[in-house]
Amino acid sequence: MSEPAFSIGIDLGTTHCALSYVDLAACDGEQVSQQVLSIPQLTAPGSVESLGLLPSFIYLPHASELASGDLSLPWTAEQDYAVGEMARSRGAATPIRLVASAKSWLCHAGVDRRAAILPNDAPPEVARLSPLEASLRYLSHLRAAWDTAQPQAPFVEQEIVVTIPASFDPAARELTAEAARAAGCERMILLEEPQAALYSWIEKSGGNWRKQVQPGDIILVVDVGGGTSDFSLIAVLERAGNLELHRVAVGEHILLGGDNMDLALAYAVAGKLAAQGSKLDAWQLRALTHACRAAKEALLGDAELASVPLVIASRGARLIGGSLRSELTRDELTATLIDGFFPPAAIGDRPQGRGRGGLTQLGLPYAQDAAVTRHLAAFLSRQVAATADLEGFSSRLPADARFLHPTAVLFNGGVFKSALLAERTLATINSWLAAEDASAARLLAGADLDLAVARGAAYYGYVRRGQGVRIRGGTARAYYVAVESVMPAVPGMEPPVQALCLAPFGMEEGSEAALPAMEFGLVVGEQVRFRFFGSSVRRQDEVGTLLEEWEPDELQELDEIQTTLPADGRVAGEVVRVRLHARVTEAGTLELEALPHDGAQRWKVEFDVRAGADD
Repeated sequence: MSEPAFSIGIDLGTTHCALSYVDLAACDGEQVSQQVLSIPQLTAPGSVESLGLLPSFIYLPHASELASGDLSLPWTAEQDYAVGEMARSRGAATPIRLVASAKSWLCHAGVDRRAAILPNDAPPEVARLSPLEASLRYLSHLRAAWDTAQPQAPFVEQEIVVTIPASFDPAARELTAEAARAAGCERMILLEEPQAALYSWIEKSGGNWRKQVQPGDIILVVDVGGGTSDFSLIAVLERAGNLELHRVAVGEHILLGGDNMDLALAYAVAGKLAAQGSKLDAWQLRALTHACRAAKEALLGDAELASVPLVIASRGARLIGGSLRSELTRDELTATLIDGFFPPAAIGDRPQGRGRGGLTQLGLPYAQDAAVTRHLAAFLSRQVAATADLEGFSSRLPADARFLHPTAVLFNGGVFKSALLAERTLATINSWLAAEDASAARLLAGADLDLAVARGAAYYGYVRRGQGVRIRGGTARAYYVAVESVMPAVPGMEPPVQALCLAPFGMEEGSEAALPAMEFGLVVGEQVRFRFFGSSVRRQDEVGTLLEEWEPDELQELDEIQTTLPADGRVAGEVVRVRLHARVTEAGTLELEALPHDGAQRWKVEFDVRAGADD
C-alpha cells in the first residue's frame, strides 16, 4: 500500500459526524495545512447539498413514501435510506422510522449490538438496523463523500483517526474499530474525544500553546456532547527542556448529554401545551423531542434568535389543521439547561440515585442524575491522587486536598455553545478551588465546538508521524480478568473470584504484556463466560497483579463475554493449562490470548461479544 497523502480525522458523533484532513506533504513542523470536508447529503427528497456536518441520523422510508430518485446521491442511485440532514428533519415528523443515538447503543452492553434493534420503539412493519450497521452507514457515507471529492487520493489509502469517548470500554472500542474497518479504514487508529479536542486547541494556537500552559498545570477537559459527558485530566510537565502532556485520568461512562437535554426541553414545551388544553401522546412527544433538538441547536448557534417555532403533527386525518404549534424561547432553553443540568454543587456532592421499578422498558441506560456538575465533582474527587506517581510532575496539590485541582479548563461539545453553560461550569469549579484556597482555573479559549474533535483527530494523525507535540497516556484504565477459585460445592455459595491485571493503567498502544510465570486453567469445547473489570484509580497494579479483594469503587465490571472456545481435538470441557498474553493494538483496542502449556494453539478472547471466538 502506498504512503498516505492525508491524515483524515473522523468525529463519529452521537448527533453529528464530521471529517477533517491534513495534507501531510504541505505541513512544516507546527504549521499545518488543514481543511474540513463539505459532505454532500440529502436535505430534502431529490435535493443534495454539501454541509460541514453530517447529522448522525438515518431515515428508513416506507416503500411507497418517496418517488424514484428522491434518495439518489452523487455516488449512488440505489440507496433506500437517507443519512444526514433530510433524515433528521423528516424523522422529526415520523420518529418511528428514525435511527438516532446509534453511538450510545453501540456501547450498551445490555443489548446485542449486532442485532437489528433500531429504531428501538418502531412497530414490526418498520425495517430496523443494528447499532453496528448504523455506525457503518455513517462511515461509508463519509468514505463516499471523500472519494468523490478526492478521487486521486482514495480513502482506503489514507491514515484514518476515528474518535471515541474516553470512557468507551474494550467492547465498544472493538465494535467501533470493526465498523471503521468494514467502511474501508485500512490504516485506522482510535483516539479519545477529549484528547482530540485538546489536539485541536494546540493546532489552532500555531505553537503559542506553550505560552498558555506551564509545568505543574492540570488541564481539565469537559466534553458534553450529544450522548455522553466525558471528563479527562491532562498534566503538563517538563522533561529535557520540553513541555510534555500526559493524560492521567478519564471519567466513567456517563450517558448524559444533548439527548437528555432535548427530552427535558420537550417535556417543558409539553407542559405549556397541556396548560393550554393540548395533551400529547407518546408518538407526538417523540416528534417534539426531535423538534426541540433542532430548536436547541438553532438557539445555541445564533445568539440573535429569541425563539424558534415548533410544529407537532397530529396523528389523525386532519394532518394540517390538527397540528399543534408552540415555540421554544431562549429563556426556556437557558432555564431548563442551567437549572436542570448545571445546578450549583459542592465538591462533596455526588450523583443522586433513585429507586427503580422492577420492570422497565428496554432502552439506553441513561444516568439517573442529570446534574453534570455533580458528576464532575465525583470525578475530580475520585482522581485526587492521579498525579501522585507521575514522574517529573511538580504537583501543587496540598496534602489535605479533597479533589485534584485543575488549573485550566477546556470545554468541548455543542452544549457549550451557550456561554452561560460554560460560565456556570467554570464558576462551579472555581468555587470548589476557592474553598481550598487554590487559584482559580483559567479558561483555554478558542475551541471550535462543532469541529474540534474531527480537526484534532486529523492533527493527531500528523503528530503520530513524529511532528508536533503528542499527549502521552496509553490505556485510560487498568484492565482485569476474573479468575474463578477452585472450591468444593457449598449450597448457595458461588466460588470466589480473583481479579488478574492484564493491562496496567497507561499501557501504550502497540505494546504487549505476557504473564510467563503464571498458568491458569482454560475450559474449551463448552460454553463458558469471561468476566472483565476496569479501574481508573488503581495505578500501582502491574501485569500479573492478582487481587483477592477490592473496594466497590475501585473496580467496575465490564461486559461479560459468553463463548465456546474450540476444543481442536481435545475433549469438550477439558481444562487446558495456559499462559495469558495481553496486547494493546496500534488501533487502541485490547486483545487477550491464551497459549497452551503443551502446544502451538492460541485462543483469542475477543472483547466484542461475538457468538464465538476465533482461533
